Amino acid sequence: MGSGQTVAVFGAYGHTGRFVVAELRERGFLPVLSGRDADKLKALAHETGLEARPASVDDPASLDRALSGAAAVINCAGPFATTAAPVIEAALRAAIPYLDVAAEIEANADTFAHFADRARDAGAVVVPAMAFFGGFGDLLATTAMGDWTAADEAHIAYGLNNWHPTAGTRTAGAVSRQRRNGGRVVYTQGRLEYRHDAPPTLEWSFPDPMGPRPVLGEFTMADVVTIPSHLSIPDVRTYMTVEAARDIASPDTPTPAAVDDRGRSAQTFLVDVIVRSGDAERRAVARGQDIYAVTAPLVVEAADRILTGRTKTVGVASAGEIFDAPDFLHALRRHITLELRP
Repeated sequence: MGSGQTVAVFGAYGHTGRFVVAELRERGFLPVLSGRDADKLKALAHETGLEARPASVDDPASLDRALSGAAAVINCAGPFATTAAPVIEAALRAAIPYLDVAAEIEANADTFAHFADRARDAGAVVVPAMAFFGGFGDLLATTAMGDWTAADEAHIAYGLNNWHPTAGTRTAGAVSRQRRNGGRVVYTQGRLEYRHDAPPTLEWSFPDPMGPRPVLGEFTMADVVTIPSHLSIPDVRTYMTVEAARDIASPDTPTPAAVDDRGRSAQTFLVDVIVRSGDAERRAVARGQDIYAVTAPLVVEAADRILTGRTKTVGVASAGEIFDAPDFLHALRRHITLELRP
């Protein structure tokens, strides 16, 4: 467990940040609260009894103070197009691992493009998208691959019964849309393509009890960055249940509401991952509750493994590359159920 090690959490007062702080404490780490809003930090520090260190991405010295003495930093503050690079720079100066929970496709691609050489040369660890979107799908796809060294296609279907987005999710989505000039992105033939037509609607046969459901095809998430970063798969497609896609698109959808003592919402998810090679197919299925809440055990388990040397590489790396994917998912059994189908 954490053995009292200090982990800085940038964006600690946000919806996901609060889950991460709670998970760190439960795992025996000592979180240090950081972020741009001093008043929100002060309120959270009063509530939790933890130390608060305000910092701004525009002030490198403040980030250095926030990370002073920390064993690692977890960035929970979007939009990551703005925050990722400055916090990674601070982590490199402090010589500590960096993890984030970015779902922004472009921000994650930027992290690989801009920091791969520097992080590798420094022997540093940078893990972007260590969250429900990006890291989780990558772990599932890597596990499903098994002993395959390559596949033709990977399909990740998200069976969400609803999606009540946080304010941060909406802001990050707006930033991504602006960077794409209102278009959408797909990963096909080994590269990202930008399109301006409407995404297709089709039916996906989820495992029982969900069964066949209408999904929005080419509803592209961060998996198109994480999976191809280390797996030889030229086509990676992601799908979203129509009702969840409608929720995220509507400005009237409310934010998540807690229904249990852990602060989780009533949202449920089923992630159905299929990898295909020729006529062969392998499948991994995961179920759980609340995509924001489950991000916390994902990123904290990752931090614990990095700090205890249970990694396979250095530099900028996705979850499936740096960790033993099946073992990692097994460690999350309190939070998810997992089924593998050959």
